[in-house]
Amino acid sequence: MTTGPHDSPSPRRWRLGTPAVFLLCGILFVVSAANSEGTDLRPNRYTDLASIVEAESDEANVLTARAAALNREVEQLTKGLDDRAVNRYNREIEVMQDPAGLTPRSGPAVTVTLTDSPLEVAEEYSGDPNDLVVHQQDIQAVVNAMWRGGAKAVTVQGQRLVSTTGIKCSGNTVQLQGVPYSPPYVIRAIGDPGVLLSSISEDETLEIYREVALDPEIAVGWDVEVEEFATAPAYDGLLDLDYAVPIDG
Repeated sequence: MTTGPHDSPSPRRWRLGTPAVFLLCGILFVVSAANSEGTDLRPNRYTDLASIVEAESDEANVLTARAAALNREVEQLTKGLDDRAVNRYNREIEVMQDPAGLTPRSGPAVTVTLTDSPLEVAEEYSGDPNDLVVHQQDIQAVVNAMWRGGAKAVTVQGQRLVSTTGIKCSGNTVQLQGVPYSPPYVIRAIGDPGVLLSSISEDETLEIYREVALDPEIAVGWDVEVEEFATAPAYDGLLDLDYAVPIDG
């Protein structure tokens, strides 16, 4: 049987194509080395996530502290004004500061700590991985139960919750007032411990969570502690409100 001229690649094409492929690979290696600057382009995702959370938290804390300092400066300048209308508004503001969470609250407290499943449990689990982590709704359920139990103040990760506070999931971290936090999640309420514990124990959502926590195949963390005395710091975040504006039809 004879073969036609197009039945197989010509030796000339192979001779030209092979060096071109090697040249292209070399260029890609050089570009990767320049972009990585000697580091791994695909670092361990857990280590990288932890560093990102830490960096963003540090930056947010610096900005929050700066905003709090500017707010205090504005308050001092405002109090220095000898204006009857301004003084009247300042008196009204002072009355509302405590209910708004802008002053510290101290007293007996109940603290609930939620944690993800231990690593050794997670490695053996064959179900939905979402079962192994603390979610936004779990934290919110604890907070809601504390409010229903008459809490005078509530904190998450030491941050005071106010009426405008949002708790949002962001990957496997939780954002509180724009700052990302990783577990364990510590939720504390200042108030009557007996009433707070009753409200927490009667919450249906938390009852389901506690059942999952007792399952050795999942074992998410659940811990409750009563404290004789604790302090919830004043809210020191931004006071500006962001809101949506309807588009004129």
